[in-house]
Amino acid sequence: MRMMFEADREDLAWTVRKMFDRKDTNVAGGNMSIKVFDEHQHPYILITPAFMSETYYAELTPAQILVVDAETGEKIDGVGHVTREINLHEGAYKAHPGIRCVYHSHAEESLFWATAGLDMPNVTEATRELGAIKVLPFAPATSMALANIVHDALTKIGDKAMENVFLLNSHGIVITATELHIAARIMETLEWNAKIAYQQTIFIKLGLLKGYQSLGKDYTEPYEQIPPIALPEIPTTSRPMPFPENPQRPASEFRPGETPAPKPVQ
Repeated sequence: MRMMFEADREDLAWTVRKMFDRKDTNVAGGNMSIKVFDEHQHPYILITPAFMSETYYAELTPAQILVVDAETGEKIDGVGHVTREINLHEGAYKAHPGIRCVYHSHAEESLFWATAGLDMPNVTEATRELGAIKVLPFAPATSMALANIVHDALTKIGDKAMENVFLLNSHGIVITATELHIAARIMETLEWNAKIAYQQTIFIKLGLLKGYQSLGKDYTEPYEQIPPIALPEIPTTSRPMPFPENPQRPASEFRPGETPAPKPVQ
């Protein structure tokens, strides 16, 4: 007998292991989740369990990926306890119906900017698609205050929330995306950007650069040809669900395999 959302849970468990091995989070924590739907379009959150890093070093089996009812918050399936950071994930999903993945990390290079309380200069071409990389006000880990800060910040940026990253002051990073593997790519490119921006900071202080450089000019100057988010033609999900219709976005601009939904799925 197959598990609920078995293919999705296998993929999430595999991706979490890769992210831990590549030092995109650390043994102090971090968690990942995706939003999926059953045949009745009922939403669920598939999420890594408590102590994913501290106890299991991200060596999770698909059965340890928990299934949580997105409407009631009840754990439906999976071995382990629900992470205390689920407040953060639930807050993010409620901010925009197009968010299908939430990735919270303690990645080393990005944590420099987060712990300093500084917005990260966006200097690499691979991260330009993300726009400004902002740091949010501090709130304790796992708290509802932190969840509310993330929810409100995502709500303010509208459709940009579908692919976005915020730095969490003194705590880490939260990425929202339309697909699991997009979130992983955002994390990796963000880490490279964090390191390069730090190195540029040193050169600026040494007088070798006038300011942060990106795409051949000052990074604050607008760049009209920002590359789009790279997407697979077929999303890696067992049951695809259309994204909500955006009246500002004509059908001709939808991604391959993506069609407008008749109404938003909350």
